[in-house]
Amino acid sequence: MEFDWIKIPYALLTLFIVLNYGLLMTAIIQKMGARAGRRYGIRFYQNYIDLIKNYSMRSKITHGYMFYLGPVFRLTGGIGLLLFVPTIYGSEMWSNFSFSGDLILALYFVFFGTLGMALGAGESGHPFAALGVSRGLSQVTAAELPFAIAVFTVALQYQTLNFNEIVAAQQGGFLNWTLFTNPFAVAAAMIAFLGMMMRSPFDVVVAPQEIPIGPPTEYHSAYLALMQTNRNIFPIAKIVVYMNLFFGGAGSWPEFMIKAFLLYLVSALVGVVFPRFRVEQSIRFFLIWGVPVAIIGLLWV
Repeated sequence: MEFDWIKIPYALLTLFIVLNYGLLMTAIIQKMGARAGRRYGIRFYQNYIDLIKNYSMRSKITHGYMFYLGPVFRLTGGIGLLLFVPTIYGSEMWSNFSFSGDLILALYFVFFGTLGMALGAGESGHPFAALGVSRGLSQVTAAELPFAIAVFTVALQYQTLNFNEIVAAQQGGFLNWTLFTNPFAVAAAMIAFLGMMMRSPFDVVVAPQEIPIGPPTEYHSAYLALMQTNRNIFPIAKIVVYMNLFFGGAGSWPEFMIKAFLLYLVSALVGVVFPRFRVEQSIRFFLIWGVPVAIIGLLWV
């Protein structure tokens, strides 16, 4: 118990580092997308301004308790995923609150925020809320299927459900990474990764080109700030999971930031190149391409 209390300041510092890195990464990716469209893009510190401004605002509009708990659940999923997954391999202090079997808990946290937002949207009373919920849950479920198969493949390959043991099995050179020992499982996981990041062509939930509504317009003030905070933490938390499972983990903060940037860049480049899918196209993509490749990876083991 005493050791867990010692870990708390390091876990909070990890959260602070990841939040700031996510804010900068989001700005850089938005800047790159703007330059690809021959626009200047936002200032790199604009996300800080927006976050502080929204946290300082209050609202008197009432939609019910569950509507406002949606962003809280969403943020809980991102923070919980980050804090129960080791950030830096080989460092006891930067291992956060990981434990034996933490891989199963991570799978729950990945889906937890989406369910919370679905419950919140359901109480909004908006006629298009059901449309957004069906889109979101359909795509997330379709993307989770190849990801879950890939994760269980890794657990079967290394005979453990512990992140630290999985990373330890990949040490000794980059050829020991899961990327090279089971490329099919990694390919399926990366297909799911594109959907989990919810960038084009998989941004079917908000659908900015189609419907000018959704969480960014339904939520406001500090509730929108909670969603913005999660939008900067959750992608990095998912990238940490991918680094540990498939790319040998990170032995230091510089290595962490380089690998996180490169993985983030994959979804950003795909989003710049490809237009948005329709809902049925998105689901079909994961079922036709992601699931068979994941099954091949499972058979590989």
